[in-house]
Amino acid sequence: FHSPASLVLHRPKAIIRHSPSSAPVPPSTHMKLRTLLLAALCAFASAASAQDWAKPRLEKTTRHYEYVKVMNGTREVTAFITYPEVKTKATALVLLHDNQGLTDWARGMTDQGAEAGYITIAPDLLSGMGPKGGGTADFGGDRDAVSKGFAALGQKPDQITSDLDAIVAYVAKLPACNGKVVVGGFCWGGTQTFRFATNNQNIKAAFVFYGSPPNDEDLAKITSPVFGFYGSNDARINTTIPKTIELMKTAGKKFDPVTYEGAGHGFMKSGEDPAGSPENKKAREGAWIRLKAILAKL
Repeated sequence: FHSPASLVLHRPKAIIRHSPSSAPVPPSTHMKLRTLLLAALCAFASAASAQDWAKPRLEKTTRHYEYVKVMNGTREVTAFITYPEVKTKATALVLLHDNQGLTDWARGMTDQGAEAGYITIAPDLLSGMGPKGGGTADFGGDRDAVSKGFAALGQKPDQITSDLDAIVAYVAKLPACNGKVVVGGFCWGGTQTFRFATNNQNIKAAFVFYGSPPNDEDLAKITSPVFGFYGSNDARINTTIPKTIELMKTAGKKFDPVTYEGAGHGFMKSGEDPAGSPENKKAREGAWIRLKAILAKL
């Protein structure tokens, strides 16, 4: 049973501590600036509401979910994980939130991933960045404070990478996981997904939802296929696609982008909002069908 007011979990919180063995790859100053700019620009595309429409899914689901704490050295990274109701071990899907942090919508997405049959975990990459040393919840829904938190996080790309390394290593070793891990992300999280693919050779696929590509020289480091999901009404992001296609082709890497006509930036969130446009809803539906079809073949 989940309390509508506090979202009490099925079971007591699990505290898991894990230290990854892989070291982060230092990014360039150019990427730091790009990350900062992206966080600021994405803010204008995200809904400012508390996303009350996203809460009922977690309140009604029968799937087990819980918060976990994953250790990255001495850092604790909070994450929200939901398990599928399946008979066999499952692939793990790591979902990276947008520039609003680990919101109700981001947590609800883990339930949707689990509904599709995958262990789905969403790390709070604002862990330790809150005014009280916590994560997203520390900001209390203050959009300005959250934006400042992401601006500060943009100066710590190595931390983001090592946090994600820790999350991937943790979820891959869960008894219910088959060892396969894929990563996907939205907006800011989509950009981080693409960048993470240049730093971690253990993930099986990267799903970039309307995110920017990493530095040109880093694309050659990618070992997993990258699948892109874009809205046609998103020129800021879409103008990067042709060059990325060419560079990935030259590097011998798989990059498979799909653009959904009439959809805007953030259509995976706005397409779930009851007030969302028909175009965004259609794009979201199509993207989910495509994502599940790809996952089924991995």
